[in-house]
Amino acid sequence: MPEYDGICPHPLDAGPDVPRPEYPRPSFARAEWLNLNGTWEFARDPGDSGLERGIAERELPERITVPFCPESELSGIGDTDFLHAVWYRRTVTIPAEWAGRRPVLHFGAVDHDATVWVNGTEVARHSGGFTPFSADLGGVVEPGDEAVVVVRARDAAHGPQARGKQSTEYANHACNYTRVTGIWQTVWLEPVADVHLRRPRITPDLAGGCFHLQLPLSANRPGHRVRARLLDAEGTVAQAAVRADLDLAPRLVLTVPPARQRTWSPRDPHLYRVLLEVTDAEGEVVDRAVCTAGLRAVSLDGKRFLLNGEPVFQRLVLDQGWYPDGLMTAPDDAALVRDIELSLAAGFNGARLHQKVFEERFLWHADRLGYLVWGEFGDWGAHTGGGTAWDNQRPTAGFVHQWLEAVERDQAHPSIVGWCPLNETHQLLHDRRTQLDDVTRAMFLATKAADSSRPVIDASGYAHRVAETDVYDAHTYEQDPAAFARQMAGLADDKPFVNPEEPDRVWSLPYRGQPYFVSEFGGIWWNPEEAAAAGEDRDVSWGYGQRPRDEEEFHARFAGLTGVLLDDPLMFGYCYTQLTDVFQEQNGVYRFDRSDKLDVSRVREAQLRPAAYELGSTGSAAGEER
Repeated sequence: MPEYDGICPHPLDAGPDVPRPEYPRPSFARAEWLNLNGTWEFARDPGDSGLERGIAERELPERITVPFCPESELSGIGDTDFLHAVWYRRTVTIPAEWAGRRPVLHFGAVDHDATVWVNGTEVARHSGGFTPFSADLGGVVEPGDEAVVVVRARDAAHGPQARGKQSTEYANHACNYTRVTGIWQTVWLEPVADVHLRRPRITPDLAGGCFHLQLPLSANRPGHRVRARLLDAEGTVAQAAVRADLDLAPRLVLTVPPARQRTWSPRDPHLYRVLLEVTDAEGEVVDRAVCTAGLRAVSLDGKRFLLNGEPVFQRLVLDQGWYPDGLMTAPDDAALVRDIELSLAAGFNGARLHQKVFEERFLWHADRLGYLVWGEFGDWGAHTGGGTAWDNQRPTAGFVHQWLEAVERDQAHPSIVGWCPLNETHQLLHDRRTQLDDVTRAMFLATKAADSSRPVIDASGYAHRVAETDVYDAHTYEQDPAAFARQMAGLADDKPFVNPEEPDRVWSLPYRGQPYFVSEFGGIWWNPEEAAAAGEDRDVSWGYGQRPRDEEEFHARFAGLTGVLLDDPLMFGYCYTQLTDVFQEQNGVYRFDRSDKLDVSRVREAQLRPAAYELGSTGSAAGEER
């Protein structure tokens, strides 16, 4: 079993020109893997008749660069029309040095419904465009064999489907963007033993000074054991072992001695490494993986949202994770890091990862850079367009299972401080139970069951339909700071601003004193070139409210709006819309290509004065400036 320290895994024979060559799952890493990004055969299947036509059994006519979707420039295809079905094909040799182990084929994400065949045998089906899935190829191919991998992806243009911000119209419009079809995250292979670790669940327990580990296994065998070792820069901190032949998911506790306890926070994003091993009856290691973990706690106290027992004002920015050339796929790993660095440079300390399940490497970078994030599902697509005002959104059971896959994938990341399964569901509150009510409650309860260590908001903004939601929020794009202050004034009397404001249109159950924040605001429309050409009818962009006349007015408005929330001692944070422009939606702090379009130092300066929320309990700022 190869040794591996969890820092820098390298693919076997990937070659120098493989796009996105970095290890795709750095928080649960094995030493050996094979990156399958690069050139694949490709075919468009507009009638979704390819299976009947035998397309899976022959060479495909086009070439595409994986992991970029066919709508993107980086894919080499660049077809932005509706692609109802697409096909991929590639031949790969399973490394002979993996003898005695089972090859597993991994897909980071395929939008939306995928079927995979290897050498003519169906090995996987998966529904959902944001979450990973795998296919155990044991018994289908062996190390040293040649494998012909064929993938079909179907992507419906209409009907209830979790698609995030992808446009259901031909062209981009408003805050809906170019569609993403098929493979859009890394495809890769790794070898595993018959008994191997599945994704571990690592939960920090700051009060107890320990980590709780749940280690799901592929199978149980007599005499097998699992062991875990916690490491920091000085070496082993704690270790434990337990039998692996009794339970499908053995549990361990790694207790951290007080002298070695170091909490994870934005100021000090310390990560421990956790070395996991499975041994057989003879004591030989049959599986080994390295994880990362942060010792931190999230708690709620009345209206307070606390990190490690302290109030840390969350200066969040809305990050949609789109790129001009790769769409939902970053062109390279540096782009993921760059987005976090740009946000920090502008004075934000975290983000709502909006309407998209971001790839795992982004979260790993957030972990190591001390960047707070809210994990969110790309649930837009539930609106059917029909029905009545109280029954016009119909998310399906598929939303629930897809969201749970995301929570399972990301549970161990300390940077995630809250979960947001739904966004801007809008439906009149009525005395009839609706499909939206049922799915909202199912997603809330399922999230709480899957992860009890973080708060869950039932739906960000708009329709709060779960009375016991941990957090309450609202969205508002009021552009006048004085009017915005009047909107926010009711929180002091337990009557915060809710969506919508009209008394005859009620979407949400009443506020019950939970921690409250404005999770979307601002969205200031700013395009310097269009502003310079004012009066010439050249507006091709949009944003919220009246566009500022000049940059000075932008900064005054930004400082005024953020100041209202920074001065409110009951407001635990905010989320400003947004980090970058995205296509025609030009209300970002940066341009779509991540270049500057305004004086970012002034945006930072407006945010980094102490927040009243942080001053309230101690008299001095507990916030952590970056």
